[in-house]
Amino acid sequence: MAKHEPSLRERALKLLAGREHSRLELRRKLSPHAESAEQLEALLDELTRKSQQSDERFADLRSRVLSRKYGSSRIAYDLRAKGVSDEVIEASVTEARSTDIARAKEAWRKRFGEKPANALEKAKQMRFLQSRGFSFDTIKVVVGGQEED
Repeated sequence: MAKHEPSLRERALKLLAGREHSRLELRRKLSPHAESAEQLEALLDELTRKSQQSDERFADLRSRVLSRKYGSSRIAYDLRAKGVSDEVIEASVTEARSTDIARAKEAWRKRFGEKPANALEKAKQMRFLQSRGFSFDTIKVVVGGQEED
């Protein structure tokens, strides 16, 4: 018996059943299986119209997951790399931005737990938080001991 080759629609729905995908991610994953770019774009348009694929939903979920570990700058960068528009990114990152200081303090506490003893240690702690996507103002509050405005 011949093996059933899934249709482009079946592939898309299987991917979306596993987790949310941005439109760009779906396009990349499905393009090798599409007969034409027009066919793929028509399918993506239909999935969006039926709310089976949503960049807004993807961005909200992705920013929530990433906000456990990263700052708002890193979250925005990740969403931009996934093809999400700037307007959708701004809406999704707003909540993360409001909790950056608390999340940075938690990341810092888990990694270091005590204030730096010297300038070298302070620089190391600041680089760590910067690599996590926290802003310099947030880093100054956490490592420098400044109070929030």
